[in-house]
Amino acid sequence: MHTRRIGDTDVRAIGLGGMPMSIEGRPDEARSLATLHAALDAGVTLIDTADAYHRDADEVGHNETLIAKALAGHDRGGDVLVATKGGHLRPGDGSWTLDGSPRHLRDACEASLRRLGVEAIGLYQFHRPDPKVPYAESVGALRDLLDEGKIRLAGISNADPAQIREANDILGGRLVSVQNQFSPAFRSSEPELRLCDELGIAFLPWSPLGGISRAGELGSRFAPFARIAERHGVSPQRVCLAWMLAKSPVVVPIPGASRPETIRDSVAAAELALTAEEIADLDAV
Repeated sequence: MHTRRIGDTDVRAIGLGGMPMSIEGRPDEARSLATLHAALDAGVTLIDTADAYHRDADEVGHNETLIAKALAGHDRGGDVLVATKGGHLRPGDGSWTLDGSPRHLRDACEASLRRLGVEAIGLYQFHRPDPKVPYAESVGALRDLLDEGKIRLAGISNADPAQIREANDILGGRLVSVQNQFSPAFRSSEPELRLCDELGIAFLPWSPLGGISRAGELGSRFAPFARIAERHGVSPQRVCLAWMLAKSPVVVPIPGASRPETIRDSVAAAELALTAEEIADLDAV
């Protein structure tokens, strides 16, 4: 069993991103629950969500509620670290807005606690910096929630190196994770990945396969991934996740999925050993 560490918690090296099961184009609930149960059957112990993962204005927290239902209906549900986020909002018209105020983050955390049905959230993450609110105030809200026992672990998302250092200072060295976009097509988070490696903070790449609409095109867009996949007899997506895992022991990819077969393929990436030459080829893409 290949594991990585987030704070004081060991998780399977590949997690699951829940967003595709709750926003536009989502599957029906039965398939989503089957996908979540397939993840648990495959050994996934980290599931990432957010209160903003919903489609309509009157269903805030749809994904959190869905995950809570799936975990309650599976005998391994209690083994999972659920990571959720606050500070990003969806008014219901397809847009995304921000509210990083301490009052909102506290209210959002309380609502997430109710939807997840837990006394303390496993990993709570500030979803995205709000330019209208000083970053120290937003992260200070996480510090207070951590001190009060409302959350067990604290993380940030969509942060730059300066914000990572600031957040870790505000949290008294208790920042455990950074969730940034990172994929073959989006590598501008390399500095953040390197800093997390230096500090021993988990780095959770979101959209590691290129996003909901582009994940299936990875092999056609990036030939080395397809070539190495063919050599190993696996999918380009599996090669991509194995490449990320090889970058640093702090990397824990959270590929999204809405089909059981997709998450099963992603989890298998932890078993795929790439050669140094193959990794260098992929780095050069």
